[in-house]
Amino acid sequence: MADEIVLEKQPIGKEQIREAYKTFLEYKREKANLDQRIVDNEKMWEMKQWDFMASPDDKRVKPRSGWLVNTILNKHADAMDNYPEANILPRARDDEAVAKVLSKVVPTVLENCDFQSVYSDEQWGKLKSGTGLFGVFWNNDLNNGLGDIDIKDIPIPYLFWKGGIRDLQDSPNIFYVTMVEKEQLKKTYPQLDFKGSGELAVEAEELNTNEAIDNSGKAAVVDWYYKKQIEYTDVNGLLQKKTILHYCKFCQEQILFASENEPEYADKGWYAHGEYPFVADVLYPLVNSVAGFGFIDIIKDDQMFTDKLRQAILENAVVNAAPRVVVREESGVREEELNDPGARVIHTTGGLGENDFRELKTLPLSGIYESIYFDQIQQMKDTSGNTASSQGQTSSVTSASGIASLQEAAGKLSRDTNLGAYRAYKAVVEMVIELIREFYGETRSFRITGDNGEYKFIDFDNSMMAPVEQGQAFGVDLGSRLPIFDIVVKPQKQSAYSRESQNQTALNLYNMGFFAPNNADSALACLEMMDFEEIQKVKDRVKMNGTLFDQVMQLQQMLMQVAPLIDAQNGTNVTEQLAMGQAATMADGQGGSKTAVETSRGSLSAQAANATKNSTAPR
Repeated sequence: MADEIVLEKQPIGKEQIREAYKTFLEYKREKANLDQRIVDNEKMWEMKQWDFMASPDDKRVKPRSGWLVNTILNKHADAMDNYPEANILPRARDDEAVAKVLSKVVPTVLENCDFQSVYSDEQWGKLKSGTGLFGVFWNNDLNNGLGDIDIKDIPIPYLFWKGGIRDLQDSPNIFYVTMVEKEQLKKTYPQLDFKGSGELAVEAEELNTNEAIDNSGKAAVVDWYYKKQIEYTDVNGLLQKKTILHYCKFCQEQILFASENEPEYADKGWYAHGEYPFVADVLYPLVNSVAGFGFIDIIKDDQMFTDKLRQAILENAVVNAAPRVVVREESGVREEELNDPGARVIHTTGGLGENDFRELKTLPLSGIYESIYFDQIQQMKDTSGNTASSQGQTSSVTSASGIASLQEAAGKLSRDTNLGAYRAYKAVVEMVIELIREFYGETRSFRITGDNGEYKFIDFDNSMMAPVEQGQAFGVDLGSRLPIFDIVVKPQKQSAYSRESQNQTALNLYNMGFFAPNNADSALACLEMMDFEEIQKVKDRVKMNGTLFDQVMQLQQMLMQVAPLIDAQNGTNVTEQLAMGQAATMADGQGGSKTAVETSRGSLSAQAANATKNSTAPR
């Protein structure tokens, strides 16, 4: 009894849980239409569209074409071909070192979270129903108890927010519900009692979206996130306000954990960044809604109409391919012989009059219905952007660069949806950086990929990301500066056609003399007006080649001045050799022919190269 009194005096008690549960039911009612739409879309994805078009007792043929499924498959392939990668840039010069390290560490953290699989699952949900959800958490159980970042794909039917908002962060509360085995809960929380199963457990059972799952041995566990505004005094004694995030886990009416009840979290909140650990990735947005709509919502009616029309065409084809007859029972025609195509003679026990036997004639469908059928299919392709050119299916163009050009022109929709995914990915990376800043207090070892593709091992902690004191000015403490980073997202992977197009660009630049040292200034001026992947590396290489070429020419000019003196003194022909070498260098610098290159072998530079080679060769 005493423990219960103490519990009620805490900020979060049974009364607060009851109020939170009422809010949860309100959010659930507001989200009911969205949840039902997701369930219906999942049936369309499973090609169960006839569940909406016919009763289970209907014995007619039920064709199920996969045009809708094919659309989502291709869009998902586009998303994974353009899997994102983050480049982290500093906003202040003092933060360049930590930004460079984070650009290597964050991809390793994402790899440890198996983020590619999470991203793939999230994209499936986004393409099907219009919204994908990431959950970015800190998990104390990972990394042998040291704790690490945990990123999950969140099923939309299990997350609840206030209706009528566009941003999840604007919701006063967020509820994340999972179904957990009761035996597992009892092991983790021995104090949990399932005897008093209240109405919350009954309502939570309705969250099941798959009829094949048995939830009888499970209980609904609710993760309740809410924001709270608190007041605090800054270093100069001024009263300030800030919003912090709190977290409470409860099952039925029993509190399993509440951050507001813990002294270490009461004033700073559950996460230091103060944001809900969820990121929404919307395909096509809706007004005043966190969720959007997807490809199934766009073309599911066309898919059902196409299958309905195909049903009629197939049935008409079957009827006309196997004509039926109408026979009076009094005629005595043997039905088994009539249905046997191999029977040469058909017997009858009665008189076969003019009206006793008649073929049931049907009319074949007009060709216009077939045209409507294919027009409907084309409409689905055009509406979803899943055209033949976007998949590289064209007979008029056969070269890789030509196909890539067609794909670029036809891939506007995919690029647009990928940009939306990159915005969500950027928000995920920002949360990852903030969790690293908060929780990476101990040194950790990471295997990273160096600039040249080799493996390296580095030790890293959050000391470089901690607030930096800025001192005082005019007697006022300027407080601390928090290192802040900008995130640039680009595709990590490219399709074979994109790589082929870039390779072709490199060959064209070479053939035009871009890499000839003598043309460095002109090439740099032209490159300033161009844009392609890794263009900065090309600029640096052209600039370096031009500098080296200028140095070589200056040295040769100096040698040409002293060569006559050497020839006069020693009776040699150094001047002639230098002239030939200079001509060969000029020709090579201008992208000269093979003959000029061969001529340069006799020059002093070639002789110096051979001497260097011989001096470094093992004896």
